[in-house]
Amino acid sequence: MTLSATHPLQDGRTAGSPLITAYRGGRPARRPVWFMRQAGRSLPEYLQARKGIGMLESCLRPELAAEITLQPVRRHDVDAGIFFSDIVIPLKLAGVDVDIVPGVGPVLGSPVRTAADVAALPRLTEEALEPIREAVRLTVAELGAKPLIGFAGAPFTLAAYMVEGKPSRDHLGPRTMMHADPQAWQALTAWAADASGMFLRAQLEAGASAGQLFDSWAGSLGLADYVRHVAPASSRALDHVRGLGAPLVHFGTGTSELLVAMRDVGVDVVGVDYRLPLDEANRRLGGTTPLQGNIDPALLNAPWEILEAHVREVLAAGADAPGHVVNLGHGVPPDTDAEVLTRVVELIHSVEP
Repeated sequence: MTLSATHPLQDGRTAGSPLITAYRGGRPARRPVWFMRQAGRSLPEYLQARKGIGMLESCLRPELAAEITLQPVRRHDVDAGIFFSDIVIPLKLAGVDVDIVPGVGPVLGSPVRTAADVAALPRLTEEALEPIREAVRLTVAELGAKPLIGFAGAPFTLAAYMVEGKPSRDHLGPRTMMHADPQAWQALTAWAADASGMFLRAQLEAGASAGQLFDSWAGSLGLADYVRHVAPASSRALDHVRGLGAPLVHFGTGTSELLVAMRDVGVDVVGVDYRLPLDEANRRLGGTTPLQGNIDPALLNAPWEILEAHVREVLAAGADAPGHVVNLGHGVPPDTDAEVLTRVVELIHSVEP
């Protein structure tokens, strides 16, 4: 697998950008920053664009998905766009009965809890991913020298939704299944790995310059369970995109004790949530892995002098890592003042790298 000669990483548009330079362990001219969930609910223009349109439908209208992806880049001058989509889109495109219920999250028509349930799952096809490719092409054409980051949900997080049938606080269902019926669990996570891997590859081949695997719920696992029951599937998902040459990032919440294992599934960059200082994350990773993170989202609504001091602490803590892309330690909260995010970006760009 190789990227086409007209891909932004190949034709010179994004290879030397601050984001890609930092992801590859270099020192860019300015500190790169983007925010998880920068595209979406915190922006008034997003709410206007999506008025009357369901979440999954918004993701599958290429022109709308591209517009929403571009909105925070225009407003905040962040150093990358993050593709506007949802981790359950591959399920939807495969034919699984799933929807995003406002105020709840992803809800499946029928949970997947037995080997028979897994065997009955439909398969995602390359043809079904065409709306994703088109949205990426439209976005990249507008971004120019700024990279687009593609993303996918990690197999454990997808499988957790599929087993529970809806969001869960403790993920008891999937944690039980991996021990009580390990063969069915392995088959389910393999299915999720291939769906996510195909979804991410479609984005990268269509023009995204980096890819991030989100494992939102991996923090519910101990290290032994992660290594035995989850890491192989995450590695399988990444196998779909390894040969492309685009930097790969892995991020999870509550995963301070899993950072090395998450890195070792085969990524270039590790995202760190707000719970662990970046200098300690760098120490745990042996000082060899570029980092991403980790402004605490809770401080976005604090007085500016408190937020500014915190941002400067994050920059200082990440200074010794081989590369550092500034981000939040989780997603942008929906009630965040967009002007505060713009001001944070200006602050980060003003600090000498």
